[in-house]
Amino acid sequence: MTVPDHEADVLRASVAGSTTSGPPGTHADERPPEDEQRLHLFAYLQAPEHRTYLVIMRLFTSTLLADLSAEEVAGALAVAERDGRVAPGESAVDTVIDRLRQLVRWGNLVVGRRETIASSIAEFQHGSLRYQVSKLAVRVQRDVDALLRVPEGAREVSRELLPAIERGVTRIRDLLAEAPDDAPARRTREQLAEQVTTVFLQHAELAATVRDFYAYLGQVVTRHQLAPDEISGFRNLLVEYIQMVVEDVLRHTEAIAAALAVLARERARLLRLLGPADDLGTDVERARGRTAADWQELTDWFVDSPGRPSQVAALREATARAIGALLASVKRATSGGGLVPGRRGELLKLAGWFDAADQRQAHRLYSAAFGLHSARHLQPAPDYDSDNDDVAWSDGPVQEVTVSVRSRGDRGARGRTSRMLDDPMTEETLLAEAREADQQRSAAVSELAAAGARLSEAELSPDALSVLCELLTLAMAQRESDEDAGSALDPVHRLRVTIRPEPGTSTSVRGASGTLTLQDAVLDVAGDSAVPEVAG
Repeated sequence: MTVPDHEADVLRASVAGSTTSGPPGTHADERPPEDEQRLHLFAYLQAPEHRTYLVIMRLFTSTLLADLSAEEVAGALAVAERDGRVAPGESAVDTVIDRLRQLVRWGNLVVGRRETIASSIAEFQHGSLRYQVSKLAVRVQRDVDALLRVPEGAREVSRELLPAIERGVTRIRDLLAEAPDDAPARRTREQLAEQVTTVFLQHAELAATVRDFYAYLGQVVTRHQLAPDEISGFRNLLVEYIQMVVEDVLRHTEAIAAALAVLARERARLLRLLGPADDLGTDVERARGRTAADWQELTDWFVDSPGRPSQVAALREATARAIGALLASVKRATSGGGLVPGRRGELLKLAGWFDAADQRQAHRLYSAAFGLHSARHLQPAPDYDSDNDDVAWSDGPVQEVTVSVRSRGDRGARGRTSRMLDDPMTEETLLAEAREADQQRSAAVSELAAAGARLSEAELSPDALSVLCELLTLAMAQRESDEDAGSALDPVHRLRVTIRPEPGTSTSVRGASGTLTLQDAVLDVAGDSAVPEVAG
């Protein structure tokens, strides 16, 4: 039958009212903040029926513009139910409707409609209500599937992208030099957009592989004990592979940094040539490389700045720490103290026996290995009064094994606790030096604050000039280009130094060791010139 329009509207309103009220436990007028509401997109991954939700979300994200009804979703779930991928009964239409409504509450799906001819109200309700996946839910499911496919081993670093990035930023620099300022050709703008998109995609892939590889490296080198074959494998990994990665990064960084320095001066013109996405409206997520923040992030990856080391410097530091950790592991394994290679292999062998044993054999193994009889679990009794008989030992809490147990098989403490030495004379000497240093800095700040606007007329003491240079360095680090102003504040003495660009003006500051001259810039120093009292 064909349901009248007014009855169809009532049905759609009732379903929409039950599916747009937000997460469970909230009312329509108590919606969570936007960031918290977005976190509900991950709720289906921890729900008891997460296997059903995963099948549903993969169904919606497997094709473009998916528009499915509850009956169509139930048909797909029936196949998964026969294969054992979901629990029995999950393919029932009523159950599927509940799952779809819950996904709508979390924000993963949105409700649509389609005109349909049905023989009953229930059939109309099931057939006319259509569901589509939201934009953010597609990203969540895409990341979930990618995470489930990631192997446990190391990820190869995409070193081959470094020369490609170098050629890309050099090509962008050349295209900017060739493009006229007034009206560049359409072909030039298209080539520029193509190069910018390619460079940022290549850099995103390179940065992701570097982060994943060093995350795996940090996971393995911090282990206290390594087997001899593992030590040999990690030695080759660190000495050969990481050396190639670091050498490639350092070889191409200089040329990339030089090209990025030129692009930093032409950044405003570059962004203007790329142009806004007028056809998509104002609220649009643009491709990488179309904002100043994207270019600053790319520059910070390769170029150091005051107080903000680059990722290249962090890569060198992480490599040095990894090699040091490996050397420490080799020293522990080859030292004369303790058993070599320790009890780790024996514990892993025992764990393998437990994994392959049934319940009776596991009890016998536990009694033989640990001397604790008539026990249900591999962990001592908990602090609370419960035997926790509903949880299998393999699913229960993990018991930490200390280093002494792994290496020596006992819990006895080694060595002795060193005494705390009380040296009042050294303590007083250090306190006196700290008070003297604070007084000198307070006097220098007071001198700068007193000079104020007449800074160029005064001759500063060495301490005052040192404080001025320190704050001036921090202020200049806040500038993105020569046309920007920068400011730095001493939070203790409340002295602020500001540098402003002003073409044709030079500022000179005289001191006992020489004269500091700033071209095309004005220096402002503001403070209350009060010297804080020193306690004691």
